[in-house]
Amino acid sequence: MKPILIDTDILSLFFRNQHNVVLNFKNYLAQHEKINLSIITYYEILSGLKHRDALKQLNLFLEFTRHNIILPLTEETVIISSDLYAKRRKIGKPIDDIDILIAGVALSNNLVLVTNNEDHFRNIEGLEILNWSLL
Repeated sequence: MKPILIDTDILSLFFRNQHNVVLNFKNYLAQHEKINLSIITYYEILSGLKHRDALKQLNLFLEFTRHNIILPLTEETVIISSDLYAKRRKIGKPIDDIDILIAGVALSNNLVLVTNNEDHFRNIEGLEILNWSLL
């Protein structure tokens, strides 16, 4: 199994104990030490939990992140993301900035993106995607 980057929606399903997602996490961790998530996903989950005052879930999430890898935005990531943005705009099929940045993190780190939002990422050249909610 190739190294992966977990998208926000899959991480949310994991914390809601969605059976297929939890099973795929277990299978992945049998081969890899840690889960990779982007700083963008970290922000999305953190801001959502804080907005809802979900203290118990916030603490579970923070504990989860302490044992896994949060990948930052780098200059390379931003260059890749800006190229993706420009290409998608030129063909009249833009993707929102959050998804472009997550795709850039996956591409710059040579990771497979695990997402339930396949439509958002399907047509990004060079990006391999998996949907753990279906497998």
